[in-house]
Amino acid sequence: MSDSAAIETTDEPHVRPAWAPLTLVAFVALVICSNIASGVWARWINTNPEGLLLLSSRNRYLALTLAAGVSLFSYVLIGFLRIGAAFVVCHLIGRAYHDDALGWFTKYLGVTPEAIDGFNRGFAKAEWALIPFFAGSNIVAALSGVHRTPPVKLVGLLFVGIAGRLVLMWWLARTFEAQLVDFLEWLQRYQWWAVGISVAFVLLMNLRNFRGA
Repeated sequence: MSDSAAIETTDEPHVRPAWAPLTLVAFVALVICSNIASGVWARWINTNPEGLLLLSSRNRYLALTLAAGVSLFSYVLIGFLRIGAAFVVCHLIGRAYHDDALGWFTKYLGVTPEAIDGFNRGFAKAEWALIPFFAGSNIVAALSGVHRTPPVKLVGLLFVGIAGRLVLMWWLARTFEAQLVDFLEWLQRYQWWAVGISVAFVLLMNLRNFRGA
C-alpha cells in the first residue's frame, strides 16, 4: 500500500476491538456469496431471481431480475438489505483494521493503490457525496470506517445512496425492458454455456487476485 493511503486519525496506536475477526468472517461469507452469484446467475435469473439478489445485488443483477419479473417489494427489500449489509461489513472492517484493511483491498481484491489514494485524499471533505454515489463500493465503505463516519450520518447517506441506486436501476430496466427481455430469452436457450463461462471467469479472476498478492 502506498504511503499516501495511510490515515493518521490519532497519535495513539490503533487497538483492534475484540469483534474485529467477526467482520472478516462476514466479509468472506459475502465474497463467497458474490462468487456463487457470478457462477449461477445465468440459471437463477429466471428460476430464482430473489435468491440471486440475496447472493449479490450488483447493478446488472438488479436490472436483470426486474426484467425477469421479480416483485417490486422483493427488489426493494432485498436490494436494501444486501447492499446495506456489504457496506456495513466493510465499514466495520475499516474501523477495526484501519490501514491494514486498505492494504488487503489492494493485495487480494484487485483494487489499485491509485484508486485507494484517489478516494482517500478527499474523503473527509467529500464523504457526503462519496458515500451515496458509491453505496456499492467496498473500498468507500472501508474508508468510511477508517475515517470513522458517525453512525447517524452514515445511515442517512447510505439510505440515500441505496435508494438512488434502486430507483436508477428500476428506471433503466423499464427504459430498456425490450432489450433485457430479448437477452433473457437468448439466455434461456444457452444458459448452460453461460453458466460454464461464468464459473470459468470467476475461477480465473480469483486466481489472478491471489497470484498477484
